[in-house]
Amino acid sequence: MQQLDAKIDKISDDLFLITLNPPIKGFSDFICAWLYRNDITFLVDVGPASTEQGLLNALRELKIDHLDAILLTHIHLDHAGAIGQIAAHFSKTPIVCHSAGIPHLVDPSRLWEGTQKVLGSTAEGYGPIQPVSNERFEDAEQFTSEAIVPIITPGHAPHHVSYWTKKYLFAGETGGVYYSIAQDRFYLRPATPPRFFFDRSRESIDKLIASRPQKLCYGHYGIADDGAKMLEIHRRQLFDWKAIIQDEIERSDSETLIEACFERLLKEDSIAKNFRHLPKDRQDREKYFFNNSIKGFIGYLKDK
Repeated sequence: MQQLDAKIDKISDDLFLITLNPPIKGFSDFICAWLYRNDITFLVDVGPASTEQGLLNALRELKIDHLDAILLTHIHLDHAGAIGQIAAHFSKTPIVCHSAGIPHLVDPSRLWEGTQKVLGSTAEGYGPIQPVSNERFEDAEQFTSEAIVPIITPGHAPHHVSYWTKKYLFAGETGGVYYSIAQDRFYLRPATPPRFFFDRSRESIDKLIASRPQKLCYGHYGIADDGAKMLEIHRRQLFDWKAIIQDEIERSDSETLIEACFERLLKEDSIAKNFRHLPKDRQDREKYFFNNSIKGFIGYLKDK
């Protein structure tokens, strides 16, 4: 599989956004790893296996030959797929992960098969995940550091963890999927694939709001100032989506339900409707994930 170069953006003296570009149409500026370099040096997420060489090249360019920790927000292949290769390169670095995710990284066969089944050709573009020895992992709930506070945040996935520092909050997908479009305009949508549990997601967002983060670092994609405000916006968005989708469940037939929800959300959600300002190839990609988030809400509301 073709290895593509990563892009490095220096956010501040101690923080770098590393954009990882898998060989999938429309997936540029979508997947990233975060490098923090100060009193300690750590990496948040490693991206898919197909971008492993790009990540290593970026770390080499930044003269990183040691990591104090690799922090995984969750084990989905766009966030943790390259962990086997990166763990081998940084052979003494502990890998912090939710305890429920660790067995799937030690033996990733079921994770890979499940991802292939759900994502199809996108999974092939991510590439298969390589196993990592159990001894390399630290349970996020047991991990202690003066600089890093793990916050268990199930919602997007039951094994999701966010990581807080005094200056930055690495929220993975707990705060949704974000794009800065212009200085005063951004796109934001929930990352709520099936099986989705509304209350669990809300509680996780409330935990992050309580940390009063200054800057919010998204797994998809970029950084926003006033992290607490952004999380409060996303919290309200979840309630708006819940009400709109519940109403469409009651009025639309099953064959048109997802498209009806999509069109109505683009009209009534003042943030998600900025979807229309995304480049065409990213709209094509986002529509798939947008509809998958709708499916999560539909499943939750129908089960309830």
